[in-house]
Amino acid sequence: QVQLVESGGGAVQEGGSLKLSCAASGRISWDLSIGWFRQAPGKEREFIAGFFRRQNSYYTDSVKGRFTISRDNAKNTVFLEMNSLKPEDTAVYFCAADRSLILSTLRSAGAYDYWGQGTQVTVSS
Repeated sequence: QVQLVESGGGAVQEGGSLKLSCAASGRISWDLSIGWFRQAPGKEREFIAGFFRRQNSYYTDSVKGRFTISRDNAKNTVFLEMNSLKPEDTAVYFCAADRSLILSTLRSAGAYDYWGQGTQVTVSS
């Protein structure tokens, strides 16, 4: 089992920044992949960024150059730094984890077994 707790959400003006954290606990192993997703009202949950196991990071096109995913392995924490925020970034942001992903499923919400409770990000214009 893996437990995930997100924090760092809030309300900002367009162009502002936020840094989200996802603290993981439980059975943390080398093969654990971590993903950040978001879900706006009436929309499907969308992949934002993720680490495939402890290897490379991946992003969806709409956030490349604005969002950065990073990790602190000693603290079992993954971060999502978000800059140049836009109103369309408004959503509930979730982190998710799974240890049986293959690279082609990293962006699929349905492939993840473990989810945090989510943190709200609101960007006003």
